[in-house]
Amino acid sequence: MDIRTLRYFLAVAREENISNAAASLNMTQPPLSRAMLELEEEIGKKLFIRGKRKIILTENGLLLRKRANEIIDLVEKTEAELSSSEKEMIAGDIYIGGGETDAMHLIADAATKLQKKYPAIRYHIFSGNADDVAERLEKGLLDFGVIVGAADIKKYDYIRLPATDRWGVLMRKDSALATKKEIHPEDLWELPLLTSRQSLVNNEISGWLKKDFEQLNIVATYNLLYNATLMVKSGLGFALCLDNLANTSAESPLCFRPLAPKLEINLNIVWKKYQFFSKAAEKFLQVLQEEI
Repeated sequence: MDIRTLRYFLAVAREENISNAAASLNMTQPPLSRAMLELEEEIGKKLFIRGKRKIILTENGLLLRKRANEIIDLVEKTEAELSSSEKEMIAGDIYIGGGETDAMHLIADAATKLQKKYPAIRYHIFSGNADDVAERLEKGLLDFGVIVGAADIKKYDYIRLPATDRWGVLMRKDSALATKKEIHPEDLWELPLLTSRQSLVNNEISGWLKKDFEQLNIVATYNLLYNATLMVKSGLGFALCLDNLANTSAESPLCFRPLAPKLEINLNIVWKKYQFFSKAAEKFLQVLQEEI
């Protein structure tokens, strides 16, 4: 299995059609079909369900698509780093992952300052929870990760960001709970709740609630908050989330109420120990340290 074959496979997975994939690769259909058959033989697994007009990935095909994307991303990242290291000018790509937090403005400020001095630097932002970011850090797909909450940071080098996020509840303004200035544990015990999958795993707020999650009426979980806000707008329930992430302006039907007693979390920017940084990533870290 080589990089070229993986690129062929991803084209077929994307186009869901051999002819269209071949056209996108500027090649003819027979060699592409042959390459996919040889790939299945090499792996020993069926990757495609071939229909008359559409090709569908099998479960093994879906797994390979995920891994192939990661491999291609890593190859392209490595090529860019090697290319930029040969140049005197500071250029290249910086890959940053992070959860939803208002503290990302600190990262944005550092990136903006660096961009003015080195305009050939490009930034690639990945959004995900702590588990998603940690996985991509381990695979070398990210240079830095902004970790929100109680994550295991001992295995990383890190900088504590001068910011905290506060937990609260996102709700409709016309709900009875919206008349309260602060939300106490007993206010939520009987209500339909939407909560982050990450918070379920790490039990970030179970101690505050004074109840196990299994005892609560959790109607939905979410990874990132945007889609959860749509559920709240529709009246599905109340979302446990961090402040300053959802639109709660005068025009919005939603409002945020903080938890009481106050529950806050720290934020860190992390990177792998003994990480080899590109010149661009080194400069970014230097600027960030100066900014904070």
